Amino acid sequence: MLKKNDIVEVEIVDLTHEGAGVAKVDGLVFFVENALPSEKILMRVLKVNKKIGFGKVEKYLVQSPHRNQDLDLAYLRSGIADLGHLSYPEQLKFKTKQVKDSLYKIAGIADVEVAETLGMEHPVKYRNKAQVPVRRVNGVLETGFFRKNSHNLMPLEDFFIQDPVIDQVVVALRDLLRRFDLKPYDEKEQSGLIRNLVVRRGHYSGQIMVVLVTTRPKVFRVDQLIEQVIKQFPEIVSVMQNTNDQNTNAIFGKEWRTLYGQDYITDQMLGNDFQIAGPAFYQVNTEMAEKLYQTAIDFAELKKDDVVIDAYSGIGTIGLSVAKHVKEVYGVELIPEAVENSKKNAQLNNISNAHYVCDTAENAMKNWLKDGIQPTVILVDPPRKGLTESFIKASAQTGADRIAYISCNVATMARDIKLYQELGYELKKVQPVDLFPQTHHVETVALLSKLDVDKHISVEIELDEMDLTSAESKATYAQIKEYVWNKFELKVSTLYIAQIKKKCGIELREHYNKSKKDKQIIPQCTLEKEEAIMDALRHFKMI
Repeated sequence: MLKKNDIVEVEIVDLTHEGAGVAKVDGLVFFVENALPSEKILMRVLKVNKKIGFGKVEKYLVQSPHRNQDLDLAYLRSGIADLGHLSYPEQLKFKTKQVKDSLYKIAGIADVEVAETLGMEHPVKYRNKAQVPVRRVNGVLETGFFRKNSHNLMPLEDFFIQDPVIDQVVVALRDLLRRFDLKPYDEKEQSGLIRNLVVRRGHYSGQIMVVLVTTRPKVFRVDQLIEQVIKQFPEIVSVMQNTNDQNTNAIFGKEWRTLYGQDYITDQMLGNDFQIAGPAFYQVNTEMAEKLYQTAIDFAELKKDDVVIDAYSGIGTIGLSVAKHVKEVYGVELIPEAVENSKKNAQLNNISNAHYVCDTAENAMKNWLKDGIQPTVILVDPPRKGLTESFIKASAQTGADRIAYISCNVATMARDIKLYQELGYELKKVQPVDLFPQTHHVETVALLSKLDVDKHISVEIELDEMDLTSAESKATYAQIKEYVWNKFELKVSTLYIAQIKKKCGIELREHYNKSKKDKQIIPQCTLEKEEAIMDALRHFKMI
């Protein structure tokens, strides 16, 4: 039986979803940092439980041909780049496999193709936002990153995956904090002033926001500090202060105030301008976020008559990007500042058909249903915990044709897709996108489609089961569909045609398989499609 500090030769056979190597010894599964599949190592046992253990590499006996030999191991130890020791092409393969495995293990889906992960041409120095803790290390104020699974700060100046200008701003602020003798936060003693530095930089605009996260509102000589950092970086257009006096791991507290300039920066995404406030969510990799959102837009196959719900809308990046392609957009976001940004961003881009509310996604969905808003497309981009069951049920109840699901956690996405399938949707497409190169994280776009209304609607109307009148016999449903498509490029269902026929006084006999559900929601034909069907009925001299 292996015990702590034993050294044993093992072969790495797999990677966990977090990027740790997997080895099997004496019926136990061991997890080993900085170890890749096909590598043979001497492993020191760190900890052993009944079924699993943890080890570390003492010596490499055989190394993987896919190992990145140039990585500074500080990035592995801190967790900044927990997959950085693997070559980038292999990182993309790993992420594709991660998505496939989760869909199969959690949702039982194996028959839907998962496309190869979309990657970056230059997969470093991409982050447009830094959140950097400030602590005292060996008696000196330092900025850096916590060692993995700890709150021990590792001083760093080059963060490897961050915009280099952001790194320079952080170092300049660190030096000014030292110069003005502003005390770093001490987590154990619950003392000190400066907890964190947060820096955003616009990918296209170059505008910079600095946020000082402090334990109390008053900061001695803060005006002089701001004056000095702006001299070095005139691109700074906003300096904010956030006060967080709680004993918590959360970065931000509730109180915000503007110390210099404005309370936002402006940047571009998919051709639109966006104001980005301090607490607002904005994807940290602008280049790949554009590919992510464009994939979701392409999957949704938007049309001019579509009504779109944008759930977890942030500052409106997705909703405002699709607004010009559709009839209406309704967005919901829980952070008030982000909702205000969304409304301002709509005005900034002269968009009048996008409407935003501050609420939980599930509450907003229920309220929209009560107000008679009938979406045809739903876009969701939830946090890592995924969607709530109540939201999924409410969104399915709308009968929306298409749901484009953007996920930062494939496990919760797979769980949610399983429930959507039970509620009458099927998974059509899956595209992983690498927003976080050098890390194990992956974003995924999935398209869910309402099951074919002609085959699955609770009230089916078949031509051979109708009381045929001379009017009805003039054209089949297939001929009407073909006519509408050829003339208007609109797809209309048998149900919609039947609804308009009935509206025109053409009597129909219902299918015997009518649903017994009292509250069954039946999709209603849109005005545009109604006019197209009416044109077809006139063409075939049925009215």
